[in-house]
Amino acid sequence: IASTTVETPQASIDFSSIPSGYTDLVLKVSAKTNGTSEGNEAINISFNGSTTGYSSKSLHGSGGAVASFSGGTTNIRIVSGGASDTDSTKAFSNSETYIPNYTSSNYKSVSVDGVSERNAATTYCLINAGLWSNTAAITSISITKLDGTGFIAGSTATLYGVL
Repeated sequence: IASTTVETPQASIDFSSIPSGYTDLVLKVSAKTNGTSEGNEAINISFNGSTTGYSSKSLHGSGGAVASFSGGTTNIRIVSGGASDTDSTKAFSNSETYIPNYTSSNYKSVSVDGVSERNAATTYCLINAGLWSNTAAITSISITKLDGTGFIAGSTATLYGVL
């Protein structure tokens, strides 16, 4: 459907006017943030500009530790502990988000697989099942950093439609 590459630092990566001619959506993100906190570089998505109605359950791994947690109500996490601009030797964080039946009048489910390689330091991985409790068709997606600082040049996001 569309692909975006960040040329200069920006606060979010957005897809708007998503066509309704597909059954499902797949969002692939490869990003570094312009934050400075290695442990706080989470990346999230939201739909149609909405900041309400989200819920999720995540399994999160960081090196030798594993934990589960419930997500917030304002968005859905797609990467935990993402790579930041200060992590010059670290790889970009990557995730794939699957959104089935994005145009249906039912609540929208989301499944996420995300990873952030920390170059022999802590590595973060995330598996997330999310729900947006809204019956509207998804017409826009916004990708944001947990603290709002944004993304550096070279970050990419690609949105695919599945027939």
